[in-house]
Amino acid sequence: MYDLIIVGAGPAGITASVYAVRKRMNLLVISEDIGGQAALSGDIENYTGYQFISGPDLAAKFEEHIDQYGIEVKEFERVEEVLKANDHISIKTNKSAYQSKSLIIASGKRSRELNVLGENEFKNKGLTFCATCDGPLFSGKDVAVIGGGNSALDAVIGLVKIVNRIYLINNSDRLGGDRFLREKIEGDAKVIVLNNTDILEVLGGKFVSGVRIKQKGVGLEVGSADSLLKVEGVFVEIGLIPNSEFAKGVKKNEKNEIVVDAANRTSIEGVFAAGDVTDVLEKQIIIAAGEGAKAALEVFKYLSRREA
Repeated sequence: MYDLIIVGAGPAGITASVYAVRKRMNLLVISEDIGGQAALSGDIENYTGYQFISGPDLAAKFEEHIDQYGIEVKEFERVEEVLKANDHISIKTNKSAYQSKSLIIASGKRSRELNVLGENEFKNKGLTFCATCDGPLFSGKDVAVIGGGNSALDAVIGLVKIVNRIYLINNSDRLGGDRFLREKIEGDAKVIVLNNTDILEVLGGKFVSGVRIKQKGVGLEVGSADSLLKVEGVFVEIGLIPNSEFAKGVKKNEKNEIVVDAANRTSIEGVFAAGDVTDVLEKQIIIAAGEGAKAALEVFKYLSRREA
């Protein structure tokens, strides 16, 4: 019986684990990976204490921190079910089962898929959801980045140093995201922005060779009819969805984000949540880390009251 189990080892989960172990809690971290979405980020310039650090490097720093404290981590395990019964919480994974007096869900988010023809067929065969991880494989090639928000802009900024040409395919009439990021790609001859454009199909043989697109309106770069865009790589950056399916009993909003109060409490007593999987207003690495710290401190208070 653990005092605390933390699901997820991204910024929220790792920070929660560090605060919990310093409170002398007997804890376990269960996660499919270390670093979460932070490990998939490109250049990070707004994490306090680092003027510049890459996502993978920051994830490595996270891992060093939990190693320093000897925190027990079950990596490459996927949580499938969470149940509250007999005043404790049971967690079932794809490999085992665990019991705890409390739980922090810090499972983060994952990439949203396109749901178009050819997407499943060409995953890891030219179609990818991580420009930071897979960008170097497309050196000197023409690629497409799908999306128009911060994720897509971040991907373009990283890829522009590597590839020959980037088609940024955005289904709305203008790019979103932070102005700071938009300014970084404006005027770059390597980047062709296709607004009002839908991707209909990913094409290829053994690997991706192109995408079929349709632009809405007239006078646009490729034309208003269906068009074939020849690319050898497709980077899907159309947003994220919360990893909350396993938490069936807790209250969620319309986006399937777990609803928490100011103390990171969910609708189930003893179950807390932190980071991007929750309905916290902003999804930032530093905010997720702060929420993780707050959740661990609230768990400590909860356990102290319970024992008293």
